[in-house]
Amino acid sequence: MTAGPLAPDPVDAPTPAQAERRKLRKHFGRFDILFFLLCTIVGVDTIGVVAAKGAEAFTWLIVLAVVFFVPSALLIAELGAAFPDEGGPYIWTSRAFGRLAGAVNNFLYWITNPVWLGGTLAVSAVTAYTTFFNGGKDLGAPAFYAFTLVFVWVGVLAAILSFDIGKWIPTIGAWSRFLLLGLFTVTVVVYGVQHGLHGFGTGDFSPTYAGFVGLVPVLMFNYVGFELPNTAGDEMTNPQKDVPYGIFRSAVLSVLLYALPILGILLVLPVKAITGLGGFVDAIRQVFTVYGGHVGADGTATLTGAGSVLGDLAAIMFILTVLSSGVTWIMGSDRALAVSGYDGAAPRFLGVISSRFGTPVRVNVLSGLVSTVVLVLAHELTNGSAAKLFGAVLGLAVSTTLVSYLGIFPALPVLRRRYPDTPRPYRTPLPRVIGTVLTLLILFASVQLVAPGLGDHWFGAGYAPDGWSHTERWKYLATELVPLVGFMLLGVVFWALGSPTRRAAEHR
Repeated sequence: MTAGPLAPDPVDAPTPAQAERRKLRKHFGRFDILFFLLCTIVGVDTIGVVAAKGAEAFTWLIVLAVVFFVPSALLIAELGAAFPDEGGPYIWTSRAFGRLAGAVNNFLYWITNPVWLGGTLAVSAVTAYTTFFNGGKDLGAPAFYAFTLVFVWVGVLAAILSFDIGKWIPTIGAWSRFLLLGLFTVTVVVYGVQHGLHGFGTGDFSPTYAGFVGLVPVLMFNYVGFELPNTAGDEMTNPQKDVPYGIFRSAVLSVLLYALPILGILLVLPVKAITGLGGFVDAIRQVFTVYGGHVGADGTATLTGAGSVLGDLAAIMFILTVLSSGVTWIMGSDRALAVSGYDGAAPRFLGVISSRFGTPVRVNVLSGLVSTVVLVLAHELTNGSAAKLFGAVLGLAVSTTLVSYLGIFPALPVLRRRYPDTPRPYRTPLPRVIGTVLTLLILFASVQLVAPGLGDHWFGAGYAPDGWSHTERWKYLATELVPLVGFMLLGVVFWALGSPTRRAAEHR
């Protein structure tokens, strides 16, 4: 069954769209989609952030899996199978709410990924490297830049290569996740048998509103991404069947791949010793002492023999895992931005698919440049502090990502009404209810990101982010809100720069 064409709104599809789409190649199959989704959703860079909130984090992880993760899977399964056009979320949003809304939404959807790659992911990879290969010592500025710039541009190169080559990064990344998280979980059991575990009572799992405010944004950030394969919709061999298949299987695997290591960290490390940046890496180092090594009286873990070899292997898998997370999101969001370029919602210069590679090379290079600028600025502004760099960029990445879903989730009921005759291989039950609930949850999380505790005690005890005092609420609000508003305005600028493409289509 083939989905019917989406009649673009408000004007006919620009001529460049047809020319650029003919350059795309179909080699994105069922298991490619599954592995792509696992790399998209399961990111190890935030596992420590969640675990640092204690046993309550595990409770909210499961609750949000039920009320947010599963409903979003149902919603995206219909959108992805019914409207499998290249550009995915941009197409859905712009056809539901117009090209201006699509342009702003898509700019947010895109910009967060080079920011994330050059900030959070790069510094996570550095942390794993220094922990296992550099004796825990920080790298000097030249070595730091050498490592991180290679990390960023290897990711960009993977995105540039034709999809039949570039897709091997997500495949390797998916298997790295299985091996790393599986080995860690098994090792936690062995460690517990040998050394005992940090206990916590059932009361520690009790959910609180403060815990919800602190955790819901990052957990939602972990739980979004089902739509990303549809950014390469015209490159799929059979999207009507393969999209729902990939979504539903990746949903089950993703919850397990998050829940087991987070529970493992909580069992191994005391909560006060867990940090957002190094929590998972520190836990790996400690439990791997069962293969060779010891934990000192001060809690420092030293690996020897087989423990050192397996620790180094785990560090390599960790780096491959964070790299594949960045590559999949760059591959997807860059395609969405290129589609908006040839559809009249961004500069036409960006809306070009390479005839040689079948990929949006110009946008790929732009993403690499943005990542590099973010990396250098963040490193210099934080005086080389890895923890500060990680926290600052993660907050920005989470906020821009979540806000973009305010256009994606409500698109389903609108497209149901606007295009009732489009064949739907899969139909989401209660689309209005699911779309409304998901949108409200995203809206709540977005508000709490910029104004933690609003509605109860804004920036009060229990709500202020780590490292901030209640007297700095306005400064914090500015650091979160100003970049977000700036990105939205840039989205409007991109839409304005796309006006020649739209006018050409109107007078065609």
